[in-house]
Amino acid sequence: MNATKRPGKARKYTFTAPKHKKAKALAAHLSEKLSAELKTRSLPVRKKDIVKIVRGEFKGKDGKVIRVDPENHKIFIEKIVRKKSNGTEFEVAIDPSKVILMDLDKSDKKRIWGESYG
Repeated sequence: MNATKRPGKARKYTFTAPKHKKAKALAAHLSEKLSAELKTRSLPVRKKDIVKIVRGEFKGKDGKVIRVDPENHKIFIEKIVRKKSNGTEFEVAIDPSKVILMDLDKSDKKRIWGESYG
């Protein structure tokens, strides 16, 4: 995202970056099928995309993205919840680098390259 090699400056930039750059940084790899179809390796994650978790406690589970939090660099996926000691459930924040995009929300034609000029 930036040219410096100093870890502190790089970390600071991730928190102070403009919103349009933070949203772009929320990218995840595409599945092999999608990657071949779109001829790209990754795309930013958006609400209503279907993702599969490939690392961490919830590895192997998949679901629809219900919320994207660019401020904290996290996404929230339906049915990925934890229980509190009082029994209430809350959504778990997942880092987009730990997921693979399995299917895209195709309501925005400009998002998928090739279809924007057709």
